[in-house]
Formats: sequence, structure tokens, C-alpha cells
Amino acid sequence: MNNDYIEIKDSYDRGGYVRSTSSSTATTFSSIMTRVYVWMTAALFLTAGTAFFTASSPALLQVIFGNSIAVWVLFILELGLVMGISAGINRLSPTTATALFLLYSVVNGLTLSVIFFAYELGTIYQAFAASALTFGAMSFVGYTTKKDLSSLGGYLIMGLIGLIIASVINIFWSNSVMDTIITYIGVFIFIGLTAYDTQKIREMSYAVEQGESMGYTDAAAPRRIAILGALTLYLDFINLFLYILRLFGRSRD
Repeated sequence: MNNDYIEIKDSYDRGGYVRSTSSSTATTFSSIMTRVYVWMTAALFLTAGTAFFTASSPALLQVIFGNSIAVWVLFILELGLVMGISAGINRLSPTTATALFLLYSVVNGLTLSVIFFAYELGTIYQAFAASALTFGAMSFVGYTTKKDLSSLGGYLIMGLIGLIIASVINIFWSNSVMDTIITYIGVFIFIGLTAYDTQKIREMSYAVEQGESMGYTDAAAPRRIAILGALTLYLDFINLFLYILRLFGRSRD
């Protein structure tokens, strides 16, 4: 699932606020960012646990992969959950948004269980470790850099659209060279998106705080931003992991 569906829904112009330096703002901002990473990590563990449990259950595997209809239902459900959370974040209660996010992580775990049959367990562990280190480094860059990554984000989104189109074409073409190129490009795109999305979430958190200080009193806004931010980074990590896994798996063929 790709994170071009994710749009932070806010009513504040990213360039139209002055960052507050008060201790209360700093504390709440830190709380939002902490929630983002906590919920993202929880969702990743839930996905991993669901995938492993499913791969260990012949009955579940038969239900999911025994016919193409079940696979399509799960795919449509995943797409619907991501788009629903993104589009409806301002209307959903934080509790509902959280529940839908966790539901999505479970559904994603069901579909990702297939990797345990496509790759050796050691390869999966190594790809996950490489993904975690890469994601952590690029998220740190996005969090700390003072350079505006907005222009980079536009190119990355266009690259992501091109990547999707090329991937669909190669399903029918089945060209191994093209598949390798697509895989490398996918890794670089999601490395960049990790930094870009982290900065976007950071700026949105600042904007929410400034909005509250100017009279906006929606106490649920920080929690909504935290869930949507967690979903965004979760999708970045999952896609980065899958592309790195393809590279690691190919190198061992």
C-alpha cells in the first residue's frame, strides 16, 4: 500500500504561523511526535505478529490464499481503510481513527504472511534490520533538518506514481532487468519519503500548537495528527522493507 493516499488534513497554512517557543507548546509537540512513533511501532509489531501467526496456520492460509476472491477483498479493504482514515481524519474520533489504523495493520499482516514462503527467515530478519536502520536514519534527518523538503516531496510523489505504473506494466512484461531497476528506484523513493513525511508531520505538529494558542480548542487534534502521522510513516516503513527484502532475496538467488 502506498502513501500517496496520505494527505495531512489541516486548516493551517504551513508557512503562515510563527513557531511558539513556550514550554507548554514544546511539551505538547514532543508528546505528538512520541505518539506518532509509539503507534507506528505498535502497528508494525501487530503486523509482524499477524503475518507470522497466519503463516503458521494452514487453515488461515487456505482461507486467504485458497481463492483469488479473498485476496482481492483484503486488498480492497486495505485500500479503503487507508483512504478512509486519510480523508475522514477530521470527522473521526481519535478512538475510531486508532481502531481503524490497528485494523489496517492486522489486515496488512494477513496479506504479508506470504513473505514467509517466498523468502528464508534469515533474509527477512536481515531485510527488516536494514530497513529499521535506514528508516531511523532518514526519519532523524527529516526531524532535525532545517532545509524545507517540500519541493523534494513533489518529485518523490511523481516518482511514486511512475513507480506504480512501471510495476503494473512489468507484471505483464515480466522483465527481470526492469524488475531490478524498479526495486532500486523503490528503495530510493521511500528513503526520501521517510525524511519528507517526518518533516511534514513535524511541521503539522507545530501548526496545531500554534492554532490552539490562537483560539482553536479542538483537544483531539494532536491525537488525530499522531494517528495519521503514524499511518504515514508505517506505510513508508512497510514499503521500504518490501523493496529491501526483494533486493536481499534477489542477491541470494
